[in-house]
Amino acid sequence: MPTPSVFISYSHKDEEWKDRVVTHLRVLQMQDMLDVWDDRRIEAGDEWRAEIENALNAASVAVLLISANFLTSKFILDEEVPRLLERRAKQGVRVIPLIVKPCAWTQVKWLSPILARPKDGRALSAGNENQIDADLAALANEIAAIIKRADKTFEVSETSQVWKIAPDKVSLAKLPSTSPDLFGRENELAALDAAWSGRETRFSRREENGFLKTNVLTLVAWGGVGKSALVNKWLSQIAAENYRGAERVYGWSFYSQGAAEGRQVSADQFIAAALQWFGDPDPTLGSPWDKGERLAELIKQARTLLILDGLEPLQNPPPVEIGKIKDPALTALLRELARQNPGLVVITTRLTVDDLKDFVATQSPSNSGIASSQKTLLAMTQGTALQIDLENLSAKAGADYLGHLGVDGTDAERQDAAKDFGGHALALTLLGSYLKVVHQGDIRKRKEIPHVLDEQKQGAHARRVMASYEKFLRGKPELDIVRLMGLFDRPAERGAIDALRKPPAIQSLTSNLQSLSSAQWLYAINNLRELRLLAHPERESKDDTLDCHPLLREHFAEQLRASNPNAWREANSRLYEYYKSAAKELPDTIEEMAPLYAAVMHGCQAGKHQVALEEVFWQRIRRGESGFSWRKLGTFSAELALLSECFYQPWRKLVDGLSGDARRFVLTSTGFSLRALGRLEEALEPMKTGLEANVAAKDWKNAAFQATNISELLMTLGNLKQSLDYARQGIDLADHSRDEFARSALRTTLADALHQAGLFSEADAIFRQAEDLQKARQTKYPLLFSLQGIRYCTFLLEQGKYREVHNKVKKMMRWRVPTDPILDISLEHLTLGRAYMLRAQREKKNFSKAMVYLNRAVDGLRQAGNQEFVIRGLLGRAELHRVTGALDKAQKDLDEAFAIATRGGMRLHEADCHLEYARLALARGGDVPAGRDVPPERLYPPERRDDDAREHLSIAKKMIDEMGYHRRDEEVRELETKIS
Repeated sequence: MPTPSVFISYSHKDEEWKDRVVTHLRVLQMQDMLDVWDDRRIEAGDEWRAEIENALNAASVAVLLISANFLTSKFILDEEVPRLLERRAKQGVRVIPLIVKPCAWTQVKWLSPILARPKDGRALSAGNENQIDADLAALANEIAAIIKRADKTFEVSETSQVWKIAPDKVSLAKLPSTSPDLFGRENELAALDAAWSGRETRFSRREENGFLKTNVLTLVAWGGVGKSALVNKWLSQIAAENYRGAERVYGWSFYSQGAAEGRQVSADQFIAAALQWFGDPDPTLGSPWDKGERLAELIKQARTLLILDGLEPLQNPPPVEIGKIKDPALTALLRELARQNPGLVVITTRLTVDDLKDFVATQSPSNSGIASSQKTLLAMTQGTALQIDLENLSAKAGADYLGHLGVDGTDAERQDAAKDFGGHALALTLLGSYLKVVHQGDIRKRKEIPHVLDEQKQGAHARRVMASYEKFLRGKPELDIVRLMGLFDRPAERGAIDALRKPPAIQSLTSNLQSLSSAQWLYAINNLRELRLLAHPERESKDDTLDCHPLLREHFAEQLRASNPNAWREANSRLYEYYKSAAKELPDTIEEMAPLYAAVMHGCQAGKHQVALEEVFWQRIRRGESGFSWRKLGTFSAELALLSECFYQPWRKLVDGLSGDARRFVLTSTGFSLRALGRLEEALEPMKTGLEANVAAKDWKNAAFQATNISELLMTLGNLKQSLDYARQGIDLADHSRDEFARSALRTTLADALHQAGLFSEADAIFRQAEDLQKARQTKYPLLFSLQGIRYCTFLLEQGKYREVHNKVKKMMRWRVPTDPILDISLEHLTLGRAYMLRAQREKKNFSKAMVYLNRAVDGLRQAGNQEFVIRGLLGRAELHRVTGALDKAQKDLDEAFAIATRGGMRLHEADCHLEYARLALARGGDVPAGRDVPPERLYPPERRDDDAREHLSIAKKMIDEMGYHRRDEEVRELETKIS
């Protein structure tokens, strides 16, 4: 039997590199694993063009030896590359660019999106002999792994035998089951084909020299229009062709993890599962942003097809910031993949994804707060995100679909029916099955289906048929079963259904299910599947798991809650008990936590908010004061989703019946989670309400800390006036509490706010007062330490007192114990690194110690997960890179800090970033320190240097004046002098 073929495409000027590649691949050829083909196999007298064409058509893998010679070869570019790219798109041929010599390959549009080897696109020639052999051995091992996945059945044509290469991994079990029937979606299927293959369609953005590759494709339509069915149909088509060159295929439906309409939902479970599946060593590590960015990097390591179904539960509904993703990990993931992605992300949602608007060609970037350097980078990615608004079916497609479902009548009658039901795919599905079962397919009987009061409501046409089904099924067990589905926001497992069916019956809900035998139960289930009210089990689902379309769940939930509230509460109470007992007592992972999350949700739906908080959330999820869920697993988003169940209106009005302690706990925890997720503006409301509750309860100590937390948050948001007010209130409350730690620690919050406002003498006095209180409280530890000490040291550094800061921080570090928080340790490293940097500048010493401590600080702050402090670490290291001439590294750190600041609304840090951008622009136009090799293209011409610096300074100055951030006034004056 023939073996898979590997085609080597190269320029004859790079023959020596071709020979080295072939030598390594011949190791595999000697094991009868593959056949290596290059044009030196063409013998005298052969039709050389025909031989190359046959080899191109037979190849399962192609290795392109990239160099300037390769990229200027007319034959390669006109003959070999187009055929290989065509076969890559249509047949899944693996194309592997191998960078043999440095060249501008990233500027080549067809080449840059393809993941190159060696790793990170480093040229082979840049390594020594050992490194070159190691890189080529790695390439051979990678090709061997690919070949091992080749189908043993190969396509045979007149001229070639082609082995099909399967993906490395495929996981689609989390996607919903849908009918394989699809009508009227030819254009959209073609658009999905084109987005995956890199071809142009009428949906693509046109440019002068072709089109921009689509990295993210979003299908937007309201529920029931057929988004999931379209994606599933496309997946089934490309699966028949081994996914057309996808190396990994991963699908996730947010409805599979619990995602009811209108409820706060977390992406934590998806992020944790995806990180593990893509090979992350520790999915619990880092902040939500870090996890999202880390997952993006893992996905980009291979040509990956990522399907995200039903995104809307994680987006803001109308009226505020419509479509904006609420989860920071998911935001970071999608923005990174939109920016650069060798594969494709396909999203289905009811709402436009606001976070991707910068990557859509038709959307112009806002000028507000963005300088020209950022606008240039933004323009380079515009058009990489494509949105397709999926419309309802045309009258013809709807008529064809009804005919397929067995509806009798003329074509004109079926078209009229399709129009009458708005071309809504789910409505037509239900209509077709209803007419066939109830009226033997007679299309004229559709007129007996009553209209609903509000036919403008989304899904109204489908609800018309649901209401008719309710009448038809009245008194039958099938109606009770579909009503049970309204209790779930995810597929219903057998154990949960059994908990609802057990005696005694839930009045007017499970009465008809009590006496059913197993055979009768299965008959009813199969009947509902034939009626299209329940989904058929597919994609590795268990036969005893029940699922249905989200619109059906929403409809029957509304009906049950409104018409039978007692049954609603009793059923949710049973599900609370079921999920509470189904989970491990103390779960260790987010996946193991899932039943406990469901238990809290159902407990709250049953009106047992206090019980669910105490028994499950506090004891088993949080594990008391240890804060296991957020400290160990980083589940800020998942915790927020649970806390939202305790509000009538997030985050303003709490539900009735909570004790005073529970109310304060919910408010404090909600504010903490929102702040940790970077949703700072939202965090203010529950924090202020929590402060009022603590004051009313005369809990002066907790009220004092709540006031200072609000002060810190307002400071970050840039509202320094109110920040000072709350800081002063915090001191008053701390003094009233007579808690000596609070009296000392909270004074540093006021001093810090005074420092930011430029009131330096007042800040100095309060810092000294706080340290005197600390000295009196703990004679063994006479200095302010932890965050309080860091604030004081930051103030002292700006007075140039780096020796005093050095001594203070060294003492703090000697007081450390192994259990101390990584945040405190990392802040000490940051402060010490800045002290060493200032000393090196003043005393003309080297910066090595500064770099060691600043690197440690950034790594530790990332691990701690607080984004505000990550910005401080990145800004500190960016400054060091700038003063030492490592301008590209400074740019990278600064860009990351700016992204975190802007997405979190941290205006104080955003102003700091603009000031540092201005300094960096000036550095690019200045002298490069000795020993630093900065490429000429990374340096600005004087006019661009001054323009960029002036623009950033102008933005920063405006923000500083608006916020009263007068700490930076002197820096503004210095920059104005340098630029002018």
